[in-house]
Amino acid sequence: MDWLVDHGEKPFKAQQLFAWLYKHRELEFGNMSNLSKATQAKLGESFEVGALALENKQVSSDGTIKYLFRTQDGLFLETVLMSQDYGYSICVTSQLGCNMGCTFCASGILKKQRDLSCGEIVAQLLQAQRDLDGEEKRISHIVVMGIGEPFDNYDNVMDFINIANDDHGFGIGARHITISTCGVVPSIKRFADEQSQVNLAISLHAPNDELRSQLMPINNRYPLKSLMDSLRYYLSKNNRRLTFEYILIENVNDSIEQANELADLIRDLNAYVNLIPYNPVDEKGYKQSSKSSQLAFYDRLKRRKIQCTLRREQGQDIDAACGQLRAKKMKGLDYAS
Repeated sequence: MDWLVDHGEKPFKAQQLFAWLYKHRELEFGNMSNLSKATQAKLGESFEVGALALENKQVSSDGTIKYLFRTQDGLFLETVLMSQDYGYSICVTSQLGCNMGCTFCASGILKKQRDLSCGEIVAQLLQAQRDLDGEEKRISHIVVMGIGEPFDNYDNVMDFINIANDDHGFGIGARHITISTCGVVPSIKRFADEQSQVNLAISLHAPNDELRSQLMPINNRYPLKSLMDSLRYYLSKNNRRLTFEYILIENVNDSIEQANELADLIRDLNAYVNLIPYNPVDEKGYKQSSKSSQLAFYDRLKRRKIQCTLRREQGQDIDAACGQLRAKKMKGLDYAS
């Protein structure tokens, strides 16, 4: 709105522009028929709507779609669209690469090149929704769990969420949006102070400092006590249930003893655990826990009165792990870093 007013336009035109972009998914200013030719020209001189180009698209037999997009500066990012019982969920990327260094994760194979702009994150949602428009289907849930650490790109991620949630934007309810962080403590506290209805998920993956520091270098900077204190602060500010994400890796973090440690760690929190079978990444050497170990871990948490789920696997016949498709593409182009 401020830009339009500063360029001699009426404030109500912002609502018209939002409707064209986010309701009609129109990417050409010249097709926005209720805007004057002069307004269309001003917008065209200052902005480009097509922030991403589709480089590749993989479709799984279970309906999961993985997109590989190319940015205007020739870099690559992934987005995943998933068909669920409740509708369609999209997993968006917030950075080009990742510097968190988690030892099991394909996202960090290639280091961070830069943050994504708000527009580049919005474009992932916009382009996936355009794919569904022909089937008269709608994305109803968003998870910010793709490549990168969302809380390392806090302002752009929150601007994206505001557009996704706004009634003049995509109108996706805040309680249908989840941000996942590996544990950037200052940003967790900042997010707590927002008192948003957006869900918060923590990538935990280990129940003690020794193992978590081996798997996730962020734990050296923000060990579990610091992380848990920030989460208690979050819960004191928000009447929202936390999610802990816990990838099950064979003979690494999937023992009954570790299930008991996890239960002890989080038992006083308003939280539940999302147990995730590991998607193997060739470069990492880890293996997925056996079905029997997954079920035993789940059963022990339930016996300890911890609410938990065991995630259904999706996209197994495509490059399922986050970052795999991008890494393959960039290695083929001999990208450094």
